[in-house]
Amino acid sequence: MTQSRFRVNSPTVTHETIDGEAVIINLESGNYYSLIDAGCVIWNLVEKHLPASEIIARVSEAYEGQRDTIQSGVVRLLSQLEQESLIVPHDQSSELPDPESRVLQNGSIRPQFKAPVLQKYTDMQELLLLDPIHDVDDMGWPRVNPKPEK
Repeated sequence: MTQSRFRVNSPTVTHETIDGEAVIINLESGNYYSLIDAGCVIWNLVEKHLPASEIIARVSEAYEGQRDTIQSGVVRLLSQLEQESLIVPHDQSSELPDPESRVLQNGSIRPQFKAPVLQKYTDMQELLLLDPIHDVDDMGWPRVNPKPEK
């Protein structure tokens, strides 16, 4: 998996990073998620379509810890994100990482790496699924888009 590259599963998934927390909503399932600390860093690097190996390298630069521990934590989180359909494979092997977007702590003491935890919430599932805003087209609300034929 370390050579895999992912992208956010848009438009099914919407997200926002606020004060070091990534809040992620799957509009199809109605579940929402939270990632903090290293998990938020990993999410932001996925947004840049970096390969897992580069994500591991950047997290290793930003956090103190054993490389194997960091690698297993990153791979486990990427696997969970993929299982929850929050990310999907991204086949853009020609893209190069942006060298200016390195995750560094600018000489400060690096925090200890803690395996990221994907917090999953289902308490608003019914409300999110009933909300027609994400099903609106140019005709406006409350017209719900028809379901595609199978």
